[in-house]
Amino acid sequence: MQEIEPKVEVKESTIKRIGGYLHRIVPIADKSGKIISYALRPLMLEFKPRDIMQVVVGASLLAIPVSLTEEAWVLGAELPIANVGAIALLSLLMISIFIYFNFYRMTFKGYIFEFVKRVIGTYLISILVVGLILTIIEKCPWGTDHVLAIKRIVIVSFPAAMSGTLSDTIK
Repeated sequence: MQEIEPKVEVKESTIKRIGGYLHRIVPIADKSGKIISYALRPLMLEFKPRDIMQVVVGASLLAIPVSLTEEAWVLGAELPIANVGAIALLSLLMISIFIYFNFYRMTFKGYIFEFVKRVIGTYLISILVVGLILTIIEKCPWGTDHVLAIKRIVIVSFPAAMSGTLSDTIK
């Protein structure tokens, strides 16, 4: 005979700020429904200075090797501006999807502004890191062809933004 477990009604989780960071507090109940403990799960919903530094380091991980390849420089010179724009949109879309499913899937409501801030912030930081690297190695001709400079930055920012986004997930 199969034993039927009684239906246990457990209080839902709550979100509280602990030590300056948001955490989800999940009650843990026994079979009778009595709460015996609580589990704390950090929520990375706010884009804090620590996250910014993680994006900078993560973006640098792929920006440096890709910035040093001649293929990226040539691609920037040959690719039409519409295609470069499509790369920028694709990059933003991929960052948005990754961030949504890793940070905001369960708590998107009420944190839409933080979501947008994290997506745009991650992409802009990646662009700045790439722009700095390409300028230092003199592959951004700002004085003679600023369109080429921007195209190269957008092309190299695609992988840099992905690695920056990934490194932001580290707690």
